[in-house]
Amino acid sequence: MDWRKYIVATPGTRSGQPRIDGTRITVKDVLEYMAGGMSEAELIEDFPELTPERIRACLAFAASIENRIQIAVSSARTVA
Repeated sequence: MDWRKYIVATPGTRSGQPRIDGTRITVKDVLEYMAGGMSEAELIEDFPELTPERIRACLAFAASIENRIQIAVSSARTVA
């Protein structure tokens, strides 16, 4: 999944946090709702501008960030 099609960050909108393009819904919002137990169907019911693809883009974005952190930590260990 290429999350770049769905996720943007604009300095003047939601403090520049990564969000779903065309909305004010941040990636963090989606992840926190899901971590709290909301299903995809419940998210879409509460936020009609969400789609399964947009939700998956949030998950893919989070996975890409986690991967970058893992690489940075691994690199720091080899340097130290």
